[in-house]
Amino acid sequence: MGDEDEPREMLDMPAFGFAEPGSLRDSLTASVLAGTKTATSSLVADYVIDGEALPVVGERAVVYDSAQRAVAIIETTAWRLATIGTVADEFAQAEGEGYADATAWRAAHERYWNGYLADYRRGLGDPDFVLTASTPVVCEWFRLVARVDRGRGPQRERLPAWVEQ
Repeated sequence: MGDEDEPREMLDMPAFGFAEPGSLRDSLTASVLAGTKTATSSLVADYVIDGEALPVVGERAVVYDSAQRAVAIIETTAWRLATIGTVADEFAQAEGEGYADATAWRAAHERYWNGYLADYRRGLGDPDFVLTASTPVVCEWFRLVARVDRGRGPQRERLPAWVEQ
């Protein structure tokens, strides 16, 4: 569940922070910058509640940290719909959070999402919403395009033309 006070755009691109501000976001953001996190997942319910479109391959976004400072630009390389019960081991490992397999991924994600169950129920207008093995999930893969140096903007050996504008 995203914080309504967080920016939705930075550097003329969509922007977001992983999870909620704090240690989990900081850890996930560090994994993106280290190149170990190359995938992320969200409940389809998040897209419905936020009125957001599903991912688009090739779309770039700014990732920000807990202090809402831009730290990276990523690009969606693939995505697919799955259910909590059908997420593959390879995807779970690509999330870069140390999951040995999809079973470990499922346990951690159900724990996280269940922490926001009241928010999901309110946002969906469904007081009976619960997570099950058939709850739809968006599985998204991405690549790190550039790191954002807080003092100088996006940095890489050769900046793509869209960044140099």
